[in-house]
Amino acid sequence: MFFLPGTLLYLFLFIYPSLTGLYYSFTDWDGLSPSYRFVGTDNYVRLSEDIVFRKAFVNNLKFMLFVVAAQTLISLLLALRLAGNTKVNVALRSLYFIPTIISSVAVGFIWTFVYDPTQGALNLMFAKAGLPNLAQNWLGNMNMAIFSVAAVQAWAHIGQMVILFVAGIQAIPKELLESAKLDGGSRLQIFTKIMWPLLAPAAAIVVSYTTIQSFKAFDLVFTMTGGGPAYSTEILTTFIYSSAFTNYSFGLASAGSVVFLVLISVITFLQFRVLRTDRITY
Repeated sequence: MFFLPGTLLYLFLFIYPSLTGLYYSFTDWDGLSPSYRFVGTDNYVRLSEDIVFRKAFVNNLKFMLFVVAAQTLISLLLALRLAGNTKVNVALRSLYFIPTIISSVAVGFIWTFVYDPTQGALNLMFAKAGLPNLAQNWLGNMNMAIFSVAAVQAWAHIGQMVILFVAGIQAIPKELLESAKLDGGSRLQIFTKIMWPLLAPAAAIVVSYTTIQSFKAFDLVFTMTGGGPAYSTEILTTFIYSSAFTNYSFGLASAGSVVFLVLISVITFLQFRVLRTDRITY
């Protein structure tokens, strides 16, 4: 009885919509009509032939790889520096965490102004620093736009990942680190031989959570670029949205959602296989 309310909510809010979406992926439903036809795997064939979907797929992989690499590396370096519970470190951890609690829409609007090619803070900073050649149209450049948005995604959630890494570092027995120092181990040796293996559980959570975040960055992309220019920042979630609510092809959007779910599941599974925590020895 204790688990029943939560189980019912889970079935109603997750399992039922998921199964319904899977069913609609085999239909031509437009989201409005009371009737629709069963079309089998036609929607999945359309996805494989859709140039915009292919571009969204590749863009999402670029976005994910950039965010995972940048967010994990920077948050780990910050966590190593801020692991101690001094007043300064606690204040800095709180400061870095603030962007996480700000609405993604607000973050998107703020950084759209920062990236503005004429009055944006970033280009003005380069001009003041005597580096005008580095200034550019960050969101209008087809080759740069996806990485510009990805940088904002990483910036907004680094503080959250810092907290996870700090918790992992503080859980490492201090006796191990002190023994390694007494045995003459360098900082690099202590990190690679002791700290990093023991941080595997935290790293697995950070990498998998960051991956899921990067695939679900609809609000940020939609706010900053809307998928443009020329679909250069189109990702899977914006493709699904436009298919359903712009083109009224809910069957195609449902098929894209199924592919989206499978892709996240496969990538997350592979990440946990690489960062296996059962190989840790103390």
